[in-house]
Amino acid sequence: MFDRAPRSTQQRLLSHPNSLLIVREPSLPPTPAPGQPGVNSTYLQAHDDIFVAITDEGIFAFNGHVDLGTGIQTALGQIVADELDIRPDQLQMVLGHTDASPNQGPTIASASIQITAVPLRKAAAQAKQILLQHQSQAWQVNVKDLHADQGVIYGPNGLAIRYEDAVQAVQLRAYLDNDTVTKTPAQLKLVGQSAPRVDIPKKAVGAFTYVHDVQVPGMWHARVVRPPYLGRDSGDFIGRSLISVDPHSVSHISPDIEVIQQGDFVAVIAQREEHAAQAARELSVSWHTPPDLMDLSCLRDAVDAHFSTPRLLKDTPLENPTPDGCIELENEYVWPFQLHGSIGPSCAVAIYDPALTQIWSGSQNPHMLRAQLSELFDIDEGTIEIIRHEASGCYGRNCADDVCADALLIAKLSQRPIRVQLTREQEHAWEPKGAAQLMKNKALVSPDGELLRYEFQTHYPSNDAPLLAALLTGQVSAQPRTLQMGDRTAVPPYAYSSQHIVCNDMAPIVRASWLRGVSALPNSFAHECMIDELAYAVGHDQVAFRVKHLHEDPRAQDLLLAVAKQAQWQPNHAGSRGVSDADGWMYGRGVGYARYIHSKFPGFGSAWSAWIVDLKVHERTGQVIIEHITVGQDTGQMINPAGVRHQIHGNVIQSLSRTLYESVQFDAQGVTSLEWGAYPILKFTDLPPIDVVLVERPDEAPLGSGESGSLPCAPAVANALFDATARRFYEAPFSPTHVKHILTTQPPVTRR
Repeated sequence: MFDRAPRSTQQRLLSHPNSLLIVREPSLPPTPAPGQPGVNSTYLQAHDDIFVAITDEGIFAFNGHVDLGTGIQTALGQIVADELDIRPDQLQMVLGHTDASPNQGPTIASASIQITAVPLRKAAAQAKQILLQHQSQAWQVNVKDLHADQGVIYGPNGLAIRYEDAVQAVQLRAYLDNDTVTKTPAQLKLVGQSAPRVDIPKKAVGAFTYVHDVQVPGMWHARVVRPPYLGRDSGDFIGRSLISVDPHSVSHISPDIEVIQQGDFVAVIAQREEHAAQAARELSVSWHTPPDLMDLSCLRDAVDAHFSTPRLLKDTPLENPTPDGCIELENEYVWPFQLHGSIGPSCAVAIYDPALTQIWSGSQNPHMLRAQLSELFDIDEGTIEIIRHEASGCYGRNCADDVCADALLIAKLSQRPIRVQLTREQEHAWEPKGAAQLMKNKALVSPDGELLRYEFQTHYPSNDAPLLAALLTGQVSAQPRTLQMGDRTAVPPYAYSSQHIVCNDMAPIVRASWLRGVSALPNSFAHECMIDELAYAVGHDQVAFRVKHLHEDPRAQDLLLAVAKQAQWQPNHAGSRGVSDADGWMYGRGVGYARYIHSKFPGFGSAWSAWIVDLKVHERTGQVIIEHITVGQDTGQMINPAGVRHQIHGNVIQSLSRTLYESVQFDAQGVTSLEWGAYPILKFTDLPPIDVVLVERPDEAPLGSGESGSLPCAPAVANALFDATARRFYEAPFSPTHVKHILTTQPPVTRR
């Protein structure tokens, strides 16, 4: 099985006597763009990459990305099966194993369907063409007289043969031809049809193998003991704070317990997991008191004061003089530090062997992780095999990579197969947070509603979060590092005549990396709240004003109009605007639109998304209840419409939780939000009815559906809060405490 031995199975396929393979020559992984996440690797494997394999034992397809619960295994299977003219259940998709799948970079930016599926689709089409040509020669008939269906080739006079039989006693090999012609949208049978997720049946009955379930012979259990500077990864004290550790303090638990220590990295191992867990709790460890973390009680001030380097993204001057009576608005928006909130803490299993080191991992970046582990442990990248399993959910950089380095370090030092399981407190404390963000904007609009000038600055303290084992052992410098990651959707989608857009690049304040929506979610919060204020200032309808100024993007216009129609939007209709009913409730609705633009400016776009939110707010408690959401998306060609709908539902749940509840808290040492009681998330009982609008565009290229759907949430809620309360909200989350504070301290907004 690929789950257990991807390297050996892949090597067997390359020499399989009865097979057709579409392969790619070994190539160096792409060098990351300056300022962007990634690893410079010089590893060049000795064997070809396989994209599609048809053998007498089955049909396989390989993709370097992984399924994080987004359903890409199902969607990629539909793409391949459609081009091969087989049923999806005749195909085995292999995702993310470093020794079985091509290195296509980390699974980020909703790029799996949009980008990495393209060569896979061409490989499948090429494989079928070669197979038909081969069989036409075997039967001595014209290839035009053959057709395939459900893995069977049919020819004239009743000829028929299964794919598996057609490759008997042959070794057909071809390098991927990127000019291969694939099916037209009209020829597709599976793509565009809703299909059930292939992973759900086993998950539903508890038979699915997660990385937490992996066991290997001779495996010992480990628990790490982290330093007291919770969630911090820069400063001279990192890796230098341990005073002493007393192994005898846990010897009473079991005679086999061992203590592992290097720098500030401390762990305990035992044959039984409960013994390791108890030892981690009771181990006597003495630490130096870390220096105080900067005061994060006011995030706006903390981020604004943090050292940054401005980077100009766009500067178009205002060519014509401004007319009289123009309105200028200037605002600041604050987004909090947030957790990925994976439902289970991270886990990994490692076997250290100089000849072949194996790690069972839940990483969403297996190939990048392999390169990092190679550098950290000074071992040849080609001797590291990462066997990828699904973990407990993550869109971004949680502790899944860190725990792999933990497991490998302990396995190397102990010379035993090791399983490491983090605790909930460790996951919350140490996972690289979704970064806090400060956005400043200023806009100028004419009296008749023409957008004249937009100035925008975004401050995003984040990087790629070096592996904890490397930091705690002192093998990687703990000095601040800065990446350029704040420019996702930093340029607004609206047609302002003049724009001045600046990204203030800065190192993290606490350990912070990427979380779904990366910097685009907070940036869109600022863009969309400002456009809402401008529409209100000139007395224009919120939807119509957006549509007017999206004239350079007709697909955006079409989506907004479709969502407005579905939501029965009434132009210029006002909500309660600060006047409560007899029970103290105020009602409002708001709109938000965004498109996720990934990578370094100018980047590339994924799906278009728009929300209309209906809510009510209690004037005395500040409680916000979401009553209904209409959310629309233009994803281009939808591979699996049911999968896109599921993605949208997931985005609604996660982004509502982030908008209404989530904010990591800190004290002088570090993170204090160490369990769910201290970090509330959305409950299922808080979910409103969700009405999904899917724009049908089967003739357009498929786009990533995952990232964009979350972006309009916060501004749509904030704009609905204004419609209900007549107050503007510039800082998330919109918790009852925060909403009540605004209601009692801010006067209602009136039109100028």
